[in-house]
Amino acid sequence: MGDSTERRIVLITGASRGIGAETAKVLAAGGDHVIVNYREKRKRAEAIAEEIIAAGGSASIAGADIADAESTAALIAGVVAAYGRLDVLVLNASGGLERNAGPDYAMALNRDAQVRLVRQAAPHLPSGGRIVFVTSHQAHFHGRKPVPADYEPIAASKRAGEDALRAMAPELTARGIGLNVVSGDMIDGTIIVRLLERRNPDAVSARRDHGALPTIVEFAAVVAEAASAATESGRTFYVGGPDYLADGAEGIPA
Repeated sequence: MGDSTERRIVLITGASRGIGAETAKVLAAGGDHVIVNYREKRKRAEAIAEEIIAAGGSASIAGADIADAESTAALIAGVVAAYGRLDVLVLNASGGLERNAGPDYAMALNRDAQVRLVRQAAPHLPSGGRIVFVTSHQAHFHGRKPVPADYEPIAASKRAGEDALRAMAPELTARGIGLNVVSGDMIDGTIIVRLLERRNPDAVSARRDHGALPTIVEFAAVVAEAASAATESGRTFYVGGPDYLADGAEGIPA
């Protein structure tokens, strides 16, 4: 498990691969104890935690389906029982392109589940705690910029999730909890981009026409920054996609 004494306790959803896993490595290298959440891939999560510990960091794993209310309630209860608190919650898990996903799944996962998890976790976050919502430019700028048709359910639902979380900002601020958003262009190597590339390769190549897509390592570094930055709550950190930002974006570009 690693020694969590005097370390921040950081829970990262969907952290058994991709951006979540890389963010866990970055935060652990900075001295945090990271909890690698997974839904089904326990062995993959264990491998990430073991890699972090072998590098001198502190990590543990916790299985939970964030779309299931009882599962996330048990997740938060388990974290609090083990560590007495939770300092940072990184909302990285999302979806909507999965095979056989129902028409309501994207909204249930990318909006409803995110809000529910924040409500479950907030009572255990101390003043100075942080929540980071991970999103995409296609979602963050939804309604202002075109979106590939195959990505539309995810973009709309993640924008709805971001709006719902921002609506909670006054309540979170009253508790001393900061909320930051990290928005990125399509991220090379992520499962979402690979799935989209299978369905609509032109949509991905169109993004590449604007320049090299950010890497998982580059994006994770900014997510880690957002989890630690001493900035006003509500800041949006941007990664890649200069064409999205050319007209002026809300927040402060990273």
